[in-house]
Amino acid sequence: MVYLSIYNVLFSIVPFILSLILLRKIINYSKKTYNFSFETYDEIQNIEDKYHKKAINSILLGIAILSITLTIILATNFRFPEIISRIMSNITVFEIILVCIIKNILINWNLKQKIESIYESKYKIQLRTLTILSSIYWSLTLIITYLLKNQLRLITLTIFIIIFLIIYIVYLFKKRKYIVKKNIIINKKRILLVIICILGISLYQIMKLDSWILQPFINAVETVNTNNLNIEYDDRTGVYTIYMDDDDFKILQLTDIHLGGSSFSYHKDLKALHSVYKLIEHTKPDLVIVTGDLVFPLGIASMSFNNNTPIMEFASYMRNIGVPWAFAYGNHDTESLATLTEKEVDNLFKMLSYKNSKNLLYPYKQPNITGRNNQMIEIRKQNGELLEALFLLDSNSYLDDVMDNYDYIHDDQVEWYENQIKKLTEKEEQEIESMVFFHMPLNEYQIAYNLYKRNSEEVEYHFGKIGEENEAICASKFNSKLFRTAVKLGSTKAMFCGHDHLNNISLTYKGIRLTYGLSIDYLAYPKIENKKDQRGGTLITIHEDKTFDIEQIKEKDL
Repeated sequence: MVYLSIYNVLFSIVPFILSLILLRKIINYSKKTYNFSFETYDEIQNIEDKYHKKAINSILLGIAILSITLTIILATNFRFPEIISRIMSNITVFEIILVCIIKNILINWNLKQKIESIYESKYKIQLRTLTILSSIYWSLTLIITYLLKNQLRLITLTIFIIIFLIIYIVYLFKKRKYIVKKNIIINKKRILLVIICILGISLYQIMKLDSWILQPFINAVETVNTNNLNIEYDDRTGVYTIYMDDDDFKILQLTDIHLGGSSFSYHKDLKALHSVYKLIEHTKPDLVIVTGDLVFPLGIASMSFNNNTPIMEFASYMRNIGVPWAFAYGNHDTESLATLTEKEVDNLFKMLSYKNSKNLLYPYKQPNITGRNNQMIEIRKQNGELLEALFLLDSNSYLDDVMDNYDYIHDDQVEWYENQIKKLTEKEEQEIESMVFFHMPLNEYQIAYNLYKRNSEEVEYHFGKIGEENEAICASKFNSKLFRTAVKLGSTKAMFCGHDHLNNISLTYKGIRLTYGLSIDYLAYPKIENKKDQRGGTLITIHEDKTFDIEQIKEKDL
């Protein structure tokens, strides 16, 4: 699909507007007449030198970047709509180069009106020759690269880029001296600034690249033998229904897996996937629920902004294991610098979901409320009786896009949850049992923990501890009304979150069990790969009589 946002359309005309303004100023300036001294003439000659160089550099750079971009796109996907979409997503780069080209040509033209340059005719010949030869060179590069096999394309393009740089350096020293008064002028500060910019841009682009280094391991993973459950999806409501086989239904909560998806994070990603497999193999759950932060596209530790590859790899991994799984978003899954936006990640999950994978229970239809994915999953007995309703709610990311200024579960999400409870209660003609899963803790986790520390009888302690530094519980400063609504409705008996990797406490407060899931993370926290007590999964067993047990499964005990 071609995505042309208002931003893209408006910004695409910026170079032309700037160029028109610049042209008008240059024309007005050129109408003035001056009497030049020899010093002034010499100064203008130096300016002409500079803009002869700039014009050539900007044209060659523009041709090279456009050609390299098209070559990379055609080497990976040659569908026309996607080519247009990718070019539009990087239109700013082309616009800046276009403005530079027009500006340099116009200034050269203006200078020609002021003085009679002895280099003008040679400059025009070189500019025309270089433009034609460069266009031919990059056209051949595109054609040859496109005709080669996939594994040779990137190597071939790299070779062509290196050859071009060598030819250009030779030109600078051998040919350009005939069109300028002073050919090579070393400006150390400018060279350093250019190198820093090139390295920064290159590193950023590299950190956005897909890396499939884990794929051989994923392809070789063995299926875990669990119950082959009947799962139905309602296209009208977006609700999945799972029909249980045994007297008990087992859910394994995994949280904060934090896959980096790069060669830098390969070993830690491998450890995380091994941990996931061991927990699934040991517990043999009927359903896995991942409560956020599946990936870590923050550039820190993983040296990657890519959230595309690790999501696809984890979905592939779970498909090969063969256990149904569902997903609630965390604050890191769609960071602002990440390769894929919130909308693109949503579309990716839909592409990977049940109709294709047969085990990812991600809804194709979602309620029109705050959040990236809010869904309900019904667990029913073979006779159709509702055993449990599972709600997955997006606790969202950051307020005003400020890191650590955490968002919360908004009122419209709570109202949707409340309406779903009431509809199910009316349908089943009895009070239903439900559980809620989300990523970031509610403020009631802090309230319950404070009461627990004061030995209050309002709170029942089950297991675990608050292990974060200074006993931190990282909830939003805004108090969601989810917990209060749940207490009022009386349906939800348990809530599960992640987010704080070293917290794993479980407390009952006002009749609702508040549980931190054990995390997987090997990557996000400094030196967390050396810690063991917090790593594992949370096994929730729902019995036929609708009672439930919650058990911590620590990886170190397996």
